[in-house]
Amino acid sequence: MNSIILPPEINYIGAFITLKCYLNCSYCLNKYDKFIIPSELTPEDWIAGLARIETRQDLPITIQGGEPTGYLGFYKLANGLYFHNKKHLDLLTNGMFDLREFCSQISPTIFKRNAKYASIRFSYHSKMSPIALVMKVWELQNRGYEVGIWGLDSNLHQNKAMTNLCECLNIDFRVKEYLSAKTGTYKYPEAISGVTKKVWCKGSELLIGPSGHLFRCHADLYSNRNWYGHILDKEIKIPGFAECNFYGSCNPCDIKLKTNRLQEGGHCSVEIKG
Repeated sequence: MNSIILPPEINYIGAFITLKCYLNCSYCLNKYDKFIIPSELTPEDWIAGLARIETRQDLPITIQGGEPTGYLGFYKLANGLYFHNKKHLDLLTNGMFDLREFCSQISPTIFKRNAKYASIRFSYHSKMSPIALVMKVWELQNRGYEVGIWGLDSNLHQNKAMTNLCECLNIDFRVKEYLSAKTGTYKYPEAISGVTKKVWCKGSELLIGPSGHLFRCHADLYSNRNWYGHILDKEIKIPGFAECNFYGSCNPCDIKLKTNRLQEGGHCSVEIKG
């Protein structure tokens, strides 16, 4: 299999090693549209596929889900990619893992790189205890892990409590915009109108589903449709503009305006024509 050298317009690498998550939040963007949980690659296949990708300090492989630490091969995957293949890695997690097991299995060096934000990013949900979450992050931070917490701007009362706690313990807490069909700052507002039509679309992210298939956008990944390749294919070609018949039912995550990996504003994950 050939190495995967990404074109300069690729802004993000997301490895969705599982879409399973025991929190089951009603507002989860994974479930915004038709949601299908496909089969999952083995840790050995994940390592073989992801090891081909040429990563950099500013363009790591982000291991995510679902809840990635709930994947049975998570520790084997993370250690194999870092220690045997020298890959730069980030982790998106809800933090609901066993702290002692995580610290015994994951060295602080695995998820550590020069960036303007933490390499391990905890998502803060309404079902969580803010004190329990902050104390877990504080313990990880004291052990040398690069950790931050991200919440949604839809709950001002909880965010205020979290902000005060994090300020006291010198923890990076940031708020992301809550996205839905009615709220959010979008580059293509009609993309979530429910009125579908054919367009031409080009993604700026390498998104890899649990089965190893490659997708242009989150909507395709969560619906397990329109994949253009597989991480274990002998050769992989990143597509340019391609036809899409699902404009109007896009995932809000794809068409919102946000910061890119360099923390520059005004970025959108996709470019749409027609």
